[in-house]
Amino acid sequence: MSKQVKQVIFWVGALIIGAVLGSLHVGTIDKICNFVATIFTRLFKFTAVPAIAVSVLTTLASLGGNKETGKIFRRTIMYTLLTTLAASTIAAILFFVINPDVLSASVYEGAAAEKLAVMNSSSFLDYFVQAIPDNILYPFVSGNVLSILIVSFAFGIAISKMEESDKKTTILNVINGFQELVFKVISWIIAILPIGIIAFTAQMVSDLTAGIVADSIGKYVAVVLSGNLIQFFIVLSLFLLIRGINPAKHFKNMIPAILTALFTKSSAATLPVTMNCVENNVKCDKKFSRFILPMCTTINMNGCAAFILVTSLFVMKNAGVDLNILTVIFWILISVISAVGNAGVPMGCFFLTLSLMAGKGMPIGVMGVILPIYAVIDMIETAVNIYSDSCVCAMTNKDLKHLVTEETPAVK
Repeated sequence: MSKQVKQVIFWVGALIIGAVLGSLHVGTIDKICNFVATIFTRLFKFTAVPAIAVSVLTTLASLGGNKETGKIFRRTIMYTLLTTLAASTIAAILFFVINPDVLSASVYEGAAAEKLAVMNSSSFLDYFVQAIPDNILYPFVSGNVLSILIVSFAFGIAISKMEESDKKTTILNVINGFQELVFKVISWIIAILPIGIIAFTAQMVSDLTAGIVADSIGKYVAVVLSGNLIQFFIVLSLFLLIRGINPAKHFKNMIPAILTALFTKSSAATLPVTMNCVENNVKCDKKFSRFILPMCTTINMNGCAAFILVTSLFVMKNAGVDLNILTVIFWILISVISAVGNAGVPMGCFFLTLSLMAGKGMPIGVMGVILPIYAVIDMIETAVNIYSDSCVCAMTNKDLKHLVTEETPAVK
């Protein structure tokens, strides 16, 4: 029995055990599972920040601003835009096929609106302003993924442009040594991850059976979830097939990362597991994975694009806006651009959409109705996002692996 088969068996077993424990609704068990799930979530976040920084740093320090870097970057952007545009377009089509009903104003005024009163509806542009660090510690203390990428890109390219000297060698040795340390810690976390999956599953099942998502707004949820599932199982599979990659095998290789994404609801927090799967299971070269995946954590948001598009159309429909073909095309483009700039953190898409709708003066109380069920939507979105990240990496690796030569310094 191969190592991957054993891993899948362990994870499926952990899911079953967790589901059983969560359905029992035993107070002590629920508390223990919540405690363990919180610990694992914090561990993921703890390792994600240094993993992003050192991965981008070491890759750019090795490749620098040469042609290889440019080709990898351009291919990553191309696949990101294509998959994200596909996700948003499919969501738009499903919206008009399923055609969610308009809500009564009494549903989203009052109680629903009050749920949003304490939420941050700051400008969408504020996210980019906040991503520009005003001190060296800010990106790492705040966990702002885009900010970490900006600093890592700048420092990585700067190191690559330094003249060869003992100082440059020392800097690279320190960074490479720290990278080995980070990934050793990540390997320990992954080794005990089935324990975390038991806790995450129990936590989720307990919440679902307690009726947290019982008051759903059926057709809207059907559009969002079906759009994400079509993107996950059909569209991304077609992309992989076109590039000569077996989608069933790729899916099996990414199961640990997919499950982790479901429970953490954060692309950034899932990054350590995603990188482990892509490098050890999919067998992508580290020069690609450690450059592409941290970047995709911020820019490749298929699930988020679908949510932004559907939710925006739903809110505008409730406001009486005429959803003609030009309006829909415009919002498809807005959803793609917004998703590319979204943070890979829990509820990132919700806050971003809230900001867009508030800026247009739409009845954002509608989003208060969506809020109770967003946890489930966020789970599916995040799984789609990280799976798409892995597909982009695998396709780029397949297209450009010939660029990796023996003369190019290896990423350890």
